[in-house]
Amino acid sequence: MSAIIPSLNHASLDASTKVSSSVAQEKGLKYWLMQFKRELLVVGIFSMVANLMMLAPTLYMLQVYDRVLMSRSELTLLVLSIVTLFFFGVMAFAEWSRSRVLVRVGVRMNELLSQRVFRASFDAHLHRPGLQPAKPLSDLTELRQFLTGAGLIAFFDIPWTPIYIAVLFFLHPLLGWTAIGFAIVQAIVAYWGHRKALEPSQALALKQSQSIVQVQAKLRTSEAVEAMGMLESLRQRWQVLQDAYLAQHAQTHGSQHRVTAISKWLRYAQQSLALGVGALLVIRGELSPGAMIAANVLTTRALAPIDMLVNVWRGFLSVRQAYTRLSDLLDEFDGEAPVVQKVLPQGALRLEQVVAHAPNDIGSRPILKGVQLSFPTAAVTVVLGPSGSGKSTLARVLLGIWPCSAGTVWWGERPISAWSPEERGAAVGYLPQDVELFDGTMADNIARLQTPDPDRVIAAAQAAGLHEAILRFPKGYDTPIGISGGLLSGGQRQRLGLARAIYGQPSLVVLDEPNANLDDVGEAALLQTVLHLKAQGATVVLISHRPGVIRVADQLVLMRDGQVQIAGPRDDVLRALQPATTTTSQP
Repeated sequence: MSAIIPSLNHASLDASTKVSSSVAQEKGLKYWLMQFKRELLVVGIFSMVANLMMLAPTLYMLQVYDRVLMSRSELTLLVLSIVTLFFFGVMAFAEWSRSRVLVRVGVRMNELLSQRVFRASFDAHLHRPGLQPAKPLSDLTELRQFLTGAGLIAFFDIPWTPIYIAVLFFLHPLLGWTAIGFAIVQAIVAYWGHRKALEPSQALALKQSQSIVQVQAKLRTSEAVEAMGMLESLRQRWQVLQDAYLAQHAQTHGSQHRVTAISKWLRYAQQSLALGVGALLVIRGELSPGAMIAANVLTTRALAPIDMLVNVWRGFLSVRQAYTRLSDLLDEFDGEAPVVQKVLPQGALRLEQVVAHAPNDIGSRPILKGVQLSFPTAAVTVVLGPSGSGKSTLARVLLGIWPCSAGTVWWGERPISAWSPEERGAAVGYLPQDVELFDGTMADNIARLQTPDPDRVIAAAQAAGLHEAILRFPKGYDTPIGISGGLLSGGQRQRLGLARAIYGQPSLVVLDEPNANLDDVGEAALLQTVLHLKAQGATVVLISHRPGVIRVADQLVLMRDGQVQIAGPRDDVLRALQPATTTTSQP
């Protein structure tokens, strides 16, 4: 029988996970969990064996009290003890095998779903700001632990309760009806506990999440909080959320403790009353003393799964919520790893009547309103406009970060949405307004967390004007930058982000306010970098408020209120704007 377990791990589990990508994309969490139905069937078989062997103590007591003590036969006692020990060994092996299969199923479940959930959580965070990216991963952990722990075992043991009760009826009908009565009472307690715990548990999870999010937000802005003396005001806001969480925690756990206390009272009461009913039947001569002791043990065993179910009910409610969240997540974002093609996107970029909203804000006024633009290759396009005119949104839509509500963004002969982020990533360089760096070394961040190519890393740093500054650090390119680059100045962060954007000579580079934290020397180095990218044949889109970048532009785009006010070759646009400027300056 032990040979079954390795075959499960290397044959059935692997075979169950080999599904086509086209089918996988159309399925949700239920589909992936159904890949383990064969393994769960094996767990059910082991549970059946273990529960059958649980009858051994009852039979042993019956034989010892009613046969061995009457006959005083040592040989009979020895044989009964050896057979019972054998049954105990089978029971232990079945439970060990069941646990081992569940543990390995948990490992395979993590291998099957962890990458998918990771990708889906990232997509959800990108398109639905406010979602905690780590929450789906913790939901997956909670689901895996429940499906491989005591909670699932309780569900496998529940179907054997009627069998144990049937044996009690065989001993005496009154014993069977007594067990049924206790089972009904425990089921009522379980249902009552469910009604009492469901809504408070959901409210508790929500308030806990709100409190955690509030703390995380303060940690991200700790320097501003310290400088402007905002800590006490923020603490008061957090305290309101924390007080609400603590009040909800007290209410929820108070209800759960009441259910647990009642369940514990029932457990002790049924053990004593079952023994009392058996003693009554012995007094009446309707039951033997051995059957009385055996019935008491069997009644406890019959009601144990129900008692265990009551104890794990809170975990069941929590895992059901986790399952619902994961199912909704994978229904909306399948998390399927794309098949990366070796052919990189190429050609000119153009926007055709593009309309775009912020994520989760489709019903509101659009940010981009029918934008029609083209970005030639080997040219620099500078996008100008006041704050709130839609320049950053244009950059996000241009790179496929935000989807279009209407219209299409074309890259060459294909819509940009036809390329996955992995496919177009090597051909894209992007420097957002808020430069986010990662915990690692200088080289790791420049190389986009891939294995650094020393020549490319140095070339990107030199092009961004950062090479000499990096060499002044104690460990050079191997210097850790700290969490989110907290050890760097604003200008150094900006240049490091620029070096990351141009790493690997991408064919499309989008720079959103790249000179916001640069001095004159840094801006001059930036413009040299832009000209260098242009000379390499890259399409460069530069978004800025500062007029100094205009001198490197081949094309100028002026935006206002989400629309293109004027666009064209630099000199033509400047001449078109000159009369308006002159008229405005006259008294």
